[in-house]
Amino acid sequence: MKSICCLLICCLLLGAGTMLAEEKSEQPAPKRMKPALLVIDVQNQYLPMMAEKDRQHAIEYINYAIWLFRQHGFPVIRVHHTDPRYGPAPGSQGFAFPKEINTTDDDPQIVKNYGDAFKKTDLDKLLKEKDCNSVFCCGLSAVGCVLATYHGAKNHEYTTFMIENALLSHNDDFTRYVEQICDTVGMAALQVMLDNAEH
Repeated sequence: MKSICCLLICCLLLGAGTMLAEEKSEQPAPKRMKPALLVIDVQNQYLPMMAEKDRQHAIEYINYAIWLFRQHGFPVIRVHHTDPRYGPAPGSQGFAFPKEINTTDDDPQIVKNYGDAFKKTDLDKLLKEKDCNSVFCCGLSAVGCVLATYHGAKNHEYTTFMIENALLSHNDDFTRYVEQICDTVGMAALQVMLDNAEH
């Protein structure tokens, strides 16, 4: 009787092992990251509202992120905010990014009227056209439009990150808090992620 029981247990274990191996082999390989950088609202109208020391610090990191994405051949997307009543009007000096931000006219541009850059814009369409499945957010305000866009990206099922030190708000403590509560990457981690991302 004992030998029959042992035989049955062995058969069950072998069958379970075979089923698990088959399940593992049927699972698709994980998707490689195809990233885009969103440079959000670093406009002449809004930058003066930020503390000077925070401004210079963040601009350096934003520009380094732009450089990294260019080095790896991934899209850099400019996001500009305007309000139909309060502006800044597209084409105006207040609407533009300052020269210190190293974006170019060749970088795709999204113009938004809401905090979330996905709301009533072509951002999702643009990202899909570029075959992107992940986004990295930088710019201002960390507690406003960047945070809204971060959650908008997640709602559209993109893998989404904030870039540490490349964010601005009216209060540096609030900016650091946003970095703590969101999925945030530093520059070293960003470089490794881009090194291993798919073109």
